Amino acid sequence: MSARETDTLLTVNDLKVHFPRGKAGWGRKAEVVKAVDGVSFQVRRGTTLAVVGESGSGKTTTALSVMRLAPITGGHVRLGDTDLGALEGEALRRARSRMQIIFQDPFSSLNPRERAGAAVRAPLELMKIGTPAEREARVAELFEAVGLRPEQQQLFPHQFSGGQRQRINIARALATNPELVVCDEPVSALDIAIRAQILNLLARLQRERGLTYLFISHDMAVVEHLCDDVAVMYLGQIVERAPRRSFFARPLHPYSVALMSAVPTVAGGRRRAANRIKLTGDPPSPIDPPPGCRFAGRCPVAEPACKAELPPLREVAPDHWVRCRRVDVFEGQPRPPLRLQPA
Repeated sequence: MSARETDTLLTVNDLKVHFPRGKAGWGRKAEVVKAVDGVSFQVRRGTTLAVVGESGSGKTTTALSVMRLAPITGGHVRLGDTDLGALEGEALRRARSRMQIIFQDPFSSLNPRERAGAAVRAPLELMKIGTPAEREARVAELFEAVGLRPEQQQLFPHQFSGGQRQRINIARALATNPELVVCDEPVSALDIAIRAQILNLLARLQRERGLTYLFISHDMAVVEHLCDDVAVMYLGQIVERAPRRSFFARPLHPYSVALMSAVPTVAGGRRRAANRIKLTGDPPSPIDPPPGCRFAGRCPVAEPACKAELPPLREVAPDHWVRCRRVDVFEGQPRPPLRLQPA
């Protein structure tokens, strides 16, 4: 077993999350939404894996299923040596102290009738961690760690700004000293000026506490700032997975290139898009996905064979995986069929 494998905290193998919709009509079969359809990845301890993609790609459903907040239809999710998919009842409740989540919306994820200190203390009380005095000390320590003042424990959520509310959510997520923290687009609902502060806070807490993040986002600029590895999802499947430097230096899948082309760059003293690749059409239905590459209908470089058979996720460079039959390897170097043009 390699050092990378022994250092793995989260392992997701062939994860499927399918939602039945009921019958489409008289005499017809019940429809099934394949929100996540065969996703596999690993997250090493103390690192951040970013799962990116546009709305409807399945990235949030993947995160919720890892947390056991969405039903797992198939596959396995392991946290260390623990098979999370096999846990139920009290065993699952105990395992939740090892994994916590920071939700996207800081305004709706706090009880408006609960004081900030009580919100952070709640996980400790629910899981019966520590004595009352130890819980109070833990809450005080967490408020300081996320940049909030001690007296703010007595305030209600409406008395905080959006950035401060997200700091409360971060403190609450860290209360049980979890090994894994799932961050579901934690800065997308915040003002631009506040986003950098929260991202820097998450990075500092990771360094100081050895946290492992599963970071869900659609913002490639945010991902580049925080992550160690990137997994790109499209219609329920991973189409590219790579270390950050390798991915941002040379994205290989045409969908990844299109995402990167939408990131503003600095040129001529102002920000502008770098020759943006505009995709036409809509993604296929997750109820009845096409038999071939699921991006083929929108891909600028697709060939007829792309629509005939689903390509496998293959390793074309060290730790760089891609699901595209048009990516060639020449003299040990992968060559993308669609290139990101400089601004």
